[in-house]
Amino acid sequence: MKRIYTFGHEQVERNITVGDMILNKNNNIKMTQVTAANQEEAEIIASQDIDMIITGSDWYQDVRKGAPNTFITAALFAGRFITNEEILRGAFDVMMAGADSVLTPRSFDVVEMLAKEGMQVQGHVGMVPSMATKYGGIRTVGKTADEAVSILKDMKRLENAGAFGAEVECVAEDALIEIKKHTSLVINSLGSGSGGDVMFLFFEDICGETTGIKMPRHAKSWGNGKAIKEKLNTERAKAVKGFKDDVESGSYPNGEHTVEMLPGEKANLLEKLDSL
Repeated sequence: MKRIYTFGHEQVERNITVGDMILNKNNNIKMTQVTAANQEEAEIIASQDIDMIITGSDWYQDVRKGAPNTFITAALFAGRFITNEEILRGAFDVMMAGADSVLTPRSFDVVEMLAKEGMQVQGHVGMVPSMATKYGGIRTVGKTADEAVSILKDMKRLENAGAFGAEVECVAEDALIEIKKHTSLVINSLGSGSGGDVMFLFFEDICGETTGIKMPRHAKSWGNGKAIKEKLNTERAKAVKGFKDDVESGSYPNGEHTVEMLPGEKANLLEKLDSL
């Protein structure tokens, strides 16, 4: 564990620092990052010594409870913080609460604004989901030399804006392997293959809990959480039905679940009620 001061000047211990990440990058030591949406998920992730957690800034406080010593990045959702003033306030709030870095998919000017305040900032390049229409839909980018060079230019602009790292989403693996040689950014690879410094996946994909959508090509499950959840929900539905049936039949509640007045007090109550 490393002793640090948070942005809010609280002395804490962290499993890894930005300095460690840069050193690991230079020594080609791979790191791991997983999403967490709540305390329970964070506890599981931290218990398995995952290097980093990323979460939405609104969920940070709950996630931190589950992983008190893990490096946590708080993502500032684009639709949650609109103006520069809102973005700056949201970043200050979560950094003062103990987040170790913030991630924003917004402009290079926004990245620079946050970095100038001394925050550790990450950007987002490659197939940014909110910009998928630009690429003709959800697809891997960087499959041509021109696209790969454009991604590198975005990385260099993030560097110049003061970012230390970037989420690189759905970029052709061989392209990333080559262009990462030309950037100092710590690269979090989400669907961009082994070229990243940090291998990044979503908790629900890892645990086999993804529902309602097709698993992305880059994702892999090491568990069968979906089947377990379905079994749990079947049992939950059975229990809720049992509750409703027993209420309708009059068998719940019964004497096992209720408390009577003290001896003689009911008669006393009736007398008082009659005199009203």
